This record gives sequence, C-alpha cells and structure tokens, in this order.
Amino acid sequence: MNNTAALFPASARVKTACLADRIAPVLDEIRAGARDTERSGRVPARSIDLLRSAGYFDIVKPARFGGDEGSFAELVDANIELSSACASTGWVAGLLSAHQWLLAMFDERVQQDVWGSDPDALLCGSYAPVRMAERVEGGFRLSGDWAFASGCENAQWALCAAIIPPNGEGERPVPAFLLVPASDYTIAETWDVVGLAGTGSKSLILKDVFVPEYRILSFPDATSGRTPGGRGYEGIGLFNIPLLMGVPFCLSSAAVGAAKGALDSYIDQIGTRVTRGAVAGGNNKIAEFPTIQLRVAEASASVDAAREIILRDIARAQQLAQAREDGVGEITEEDRILARRSQSFAVSLALRAVEALNASTGGLGLQMSNPVQRAWRDANAVGRHISMNWDAVGTMAGQQLLGLPPKGQF
Repeated sequence: MNNTAALFPASARVKTACLADRIAPVLDEIRAGARDTERSGRVPARSIDLLRSAGYFDIVKPARFGGDEGSFAELVDANIELSSACASTGWVAGLLSAHQWLLAMFDERVQQDVWGSDPDALLCGSYAPVRMAERVEGGFRLSGDWAFASGCENAQWALCAAIIPPNGEGERPVPAFLLVPASDYTIAETWDVVGLAGTGSKSLILKDVFVPEYRILSFPDATSGRTPGGRGYEGIGLFNIPLLMGVPFCLSSAAVGAAKGALDSYIDQIGTRVTRGAVAGGNNKIAEFPTIQLRVAEASASVDAAREIILRDIARAQQLAQAREDGVGEITEEDRILARRSQSFAVSLALRAVEALNASTGGLGLQMSNPVQRAWRDANAVGRHISMNWDAVGTMAGQQLLGLPPKGQF
C-alpha cells in the first residue's frame, strides 16, 4: 500500500465527512513542507496526490464526470484550512478545484475533451486577456506568453484568456477563455517573488497554437452565469454562479487561511517565550504583555470576521443562482458587487491580522523558517492581486452604493 492510501484508508475515503475534515489528516505534512514548497517554487506532486485522494478536486465538479456537485462554500471552507498550513498550496489547490467548476461552463464537447480522456485532469489559468487571438478556419490561433498561470506544473490543460476578434460587421472584440492542452505550450521560469512563492505562477509560451472554435468561453457569458455548459446542469445552482461570484472566493480564502495559520503559530510561539532584552527586562513572559494580548485578540477577531464574510457570501451566491434557475429571482449588479466587496474586504481583514502579529515577533520573526512572516508575505501577495486589491474593489463598491456607474471587474 502506498503512503497516500495509508493516510486515506478505504473507510475514510467514503465522502461522508465535509471536505475540511477529509483533508485534516494531511495538513501536518503539508505544513511541514511549506518552506520546501516555497523554495522549490511549486506545489509538489505529492501534495496534489494527497488532496486528490481526499476528493479536493471533485467537490465542485459535475457528477456525470465523477464529481460531487457539492457546495462552493464547502470548498472555500476547506481552502481556509489548507491555506493555514501552506498558503501557496491553498492558492493553487483552490484554483485547480474551482477550474473544475469553470470547465463545466464550457460546451459539453470541451468537457469530454478534457475529462473523457483523463478524469483526473486539472486546469491552470492565465486570466488577463492581453493577447489577440487570430481567427482562422474552424477556430483560432494563439501566440505569445500568458503570465501568472498558478499551478501550471500541476495541470494538464490551461485556460488562456485572449481577445476574440469580431466575426462580422457591427460586432465588437470579446475577451474569452481558450482551452489549450499542456502539450501545446512550454513553461517559462518567470516566478521569483517574495510572497506566494510556492504557487509556481509562471508564464505559458504558445507558438501558433490552434484552438477549435467550440473550445472557448466568453467573459460576458462566464461573468453573467449564463453559459453553454451551465445550461446542461440546471437544478442545483452550482454551475450557473457568475464567474466573479465564485473563483475569487478561493483567492481570498488563501489570505484568510494564511492569517489563521499565522495566529495559530504565533500563539504556540508566544506561550513559551520570555524576554531576553535589557530594555524590556529579562525573563518576563511575553504572553503577559497587554500589547501582545491585544494583538492576538485583534488578529483573532479579524480572521473570524473574514471567514464569516466569505462563507456567508459564497453560500449566498449559490442560493441566488439556484433561485434564478427556479425562476424566482435574478442576480443583480448589486449582488455581484457585494460578492466582490466581501472577497476583497476579507483579504483586508487578513492583512490586518498578519500585520498585528508579524510586527511583534521580534528578531526570531525575521527567520525565513518562521511561519508568521511567511504568512505575512503570502497574505500581502494575495492583496496585490487585482481581484483582491481593496483600493480597486472598494472604490467600485462605493460607486455602486452612491448611485454611480461601477468601474471594475464584477
């Protein structure tokens, strides 16, 4: 029996427990390897295998292709726990799992292309449509580099965003995802960063790659939650959630999880530490300093609030999609922007938590092996993402509340 099977005996692999409980047996191993994951610049295949054995990539995958068709909130909740052990692993695994959901939005022929040949296939993605696709007979051709493809070395396919040129007079260019197999691109070593270093968010290099016309999904379809594939899965709400009411919750959960992990580590460290400096006086228990107590309380409250916000609103997104399928409601602009606000503000709360903790770790906190400073770097890296940046998202939310046209991604 291999080691993965030993961690997940047959009785444990029966999917009765929630996903967070099913991954609990492997978190210590992933936590212990977090520094090595960061050094290597990618999530190890071992971690992906452990998560696959726990059903991580099945939770929001269609049942007809072996998935659970479960709750997006269950994935986000588990991703907080995973990210508390290693934020890079949580970032990648959350996206790889969410991309199973995104693939279900494509034409069913695309789903057959991917899962028909490999039921365990995973997809990475490069979301910025900075390249123009060339329209050719039967489809499109892509050339250039696609950056920030997190988890690309763990994936068998890639979602490459590009601009689709108009097909006739009066039409406008449209951004879209084009799906490309790993055999059609190479990976460039472009990821050398201070935070989320283990995500392997490298660049994909495509040279005159042909993509069949049916293997695309337009941004307008994806962000509206009315997609070619989604129409085949009505009845559960899951696959008709608008794109930006779904995937970004996995990103924010990485920051919230990082903050949770930092808090746990900080409490473990502080519980046994005493002062050694002449200024503070020697042999005083650090846990007895009121300033330390306040920092722990603030971090704890921030993590708790962030977790509650994102779990509430990802569950709400699925409920809204279900109601729309049932013909008793519609997903409004306000609904979509509320989800975006929650995703980004949760990251702001996570940043508040890690800053409160990291600023008081002392000299030992400077060590690269210290989980608190790694969580601080990782959470700040999440906050730099355009979808999570509070300046951009908060401004958009404020515009909507003030009756102005919102400018941003929603």
